[in-house]
Amino acid sequence: MSNGNAITCLFLDIGGVLLTDGWSHDAGKMAAKKFRMNLEELNKRHTEAIDIYEVGKLTLKEFLNWVVFYEKRSFTQNQFRKFIYEQSKSYPQMIALIRRLKLQYGLKIVVVSNEGREFNEFRIHKFKLDEFVDYFISSCYVGLRKPDADIFRVALDIVRVHPNQVIYIDNTPMFVQIAECLGIQSILQTDYKTTFAKLASFGLKVVE
Repeated sequence: MSNGNAITCLFLDIGGVLLTDGWSHDAGKMAAKKFRMNLEELNKRHTEAIDIYEVGKLTLKEFLNWVVFYEKRSFTQNQFRKFIYEQSKSYPQMIALIRRLKLQYGLKIVVVSNEGREFNEFRIHKFKLDEFVDYFISSCYVGLRKPDADIFRVALDIVRVHPNQVIYIDNTPMFVQIAECLGIQSILQTDYKTTFAKLASFGLKVVE
C-alpha cells in the first residue's frame, strides 16, 4: 500500500516503547531490596557511570564493578546481571503495531536508543527485534547518546532519509522535543491507544 503522506520511516526508542526500560527506577529499587544494597549509593553510582557505559566506553562487567561490585558482595555478577535482564518485558501491542505498519506501508523501522552493548544485544535477541527493525542506531554502537541531537543526525544520514519523512516515538519529553527541533514529527509515547491514534492522524492507519 502506498503512503501518500511521504512518511517512509519510523524512528523508535526501545525502552518505554517496544519494551520496558532497561534499568528503571523501580528495577533499581527491586535490585537494592533483593540484594540488600544501599539504594541511594546504588542510584548515585549508576547515575555517575551510565553515560559512559551506554556510549560503549565500558563493558557491562566494568560498569557493574563500578556501580555494584566496588566492595565485596554475597552474590555474583552473574546473579545480579540475570536479575536485571529479567526485568525486561515486552509491550506486545506496540510490537505488533510496528510490525503491521512496516508490512502495510513498507516503512523502514529504525531504533534510536540509549543502551549499553551487552544489554542492547540481549534485548534484541530475546525479543527478536531484528525481525522487524532495519537499523539499530544504538548509543553503544555510534558513541552518541540522547539528548545529544547528533544521534538523530547520524540516524538520518545512515538511513538516507529526510526529517520530514520520519515519525519518531519516544516516552521521554525532552527527546521528543529535540527530534522536533530537527524537523522530525514526533509522538510522545504514553500508552498504546494514544500512539495508535496519533499515528493514524499522520496517515498511518492500520488495517485490522
